Parts: sequence; structure tokens; C-alpha cells
Amino acid sequence: MEPISLPGAGIPAGNSSSVAEEKFHVLVGVTGSVAALKLPLLIAELLKIPGLEVKVVTTERAKHFYNAQEIPVTLYGDEEEWQLWKGRSDPVLHIELRRWADLMVVAPLDANTLAKVASGICDNLLTCVIRAWDLSKPLLFCPAMNTAMWEHPITARQVEQLKGFGYTEIPCVVKKLVCGDEGQ
Repeated sequence: MEPISLPGAGIPAGNSSSVAEEKFHVLVGVTGSVAALKLPLLIAELLKIPGLEVKVVTTERAKHFYNAQEIPVTLYGDEEEWQLWKGRSDPVLHIELRRWADLMVVAPLDANTLAKVASGICDNLLTCVIRAWDLSKPLLFCPAMNTAMWEHPITARQVEQLKGFGYTEIPCVVKKLVCGDEGQ
């Protein structure tokens, strides 16, 4: 696991002639939707943007859908949260990640994690980062679930709850789903 540096750490004070390019830090959260299979593509596209540094926080269920070897950035999961902290003065990973990030994108956001976040449950690294998120920074979420789950009345309430926190929804698209259904 690489050390975490705080935002702005790459700029020397008072030396404008040799100012290092400050990176914009994007934290990608990935959950257990089958759409997580697109994580390698998402990361590849983000890395094409100059000045962007990316890290990923994954749920255990999301790991089923992608190959970690295809992710060319630091990947954190629940195991790293518990390995980092040994005693009272040690850093807490979910707090360090929320400090590091300038923006968070949760893509995909599955129905289970949507329900957890809307209810304030934080039982894994990703939900702890979201619960601790600095609300002055943007958080984008991309719901991804089967159409039947998407159309359940509780989903609309949970999406509105997240919007009420100040988070921004990236709307679902209509397409043929992995299960063969057509819909959002």
C-alpha cells in the first residue's frame, strides 16, 4: 500500500519557478453491481485526463466483477482499512482518503450500497469514506441495478436522500442489461 499524501503537498512554498504541477485527486468507489465490470475502462478513461490522480475504493462484492490486475492505480478494500490502523496515533484510512480526494465518484452504486448510504450505515471502507465525506467537495453517484430494482419505490426515495445530502446523481441509461432485460 502506498503512503497517502494530503492535497497540495506537491507544491513547494514560495518557489514559483519550480512549482510542481498540482494533481486533482479523484477517488472512485465501486460496488457490487455487475456494472463494476467496466471499472478498468472507467479508470483508463480517467487516466487520460492530464493532471488527474486516481485511487479506487472497492467493496468486497465488487471484486467479483473485475480483475484487480487490470486496475493500474491504488486499490483499497476493507482489508487495508484494518491493516493500516494498529494504535491510537495511527492514520485511519477512510479519513485519510476523504482528505486526499478533491472529488469522489461512486460508479457503479448498487442497490445495497445505495440503501446503506441513504440510511447512514457505514460497515465497510467505502461506506465509511462516504459517511465521513467533506460536503464542501463534490460527490457523484451512478446508480446501477436491474430495472426491477430501479423501479422499486424505495429506490427513488433513497436517490432523493443522497441528493438531499448534496450529492450529484449521474442518471442511469436505458440499455440491454446483462440479465437480458431491456431497461434502465
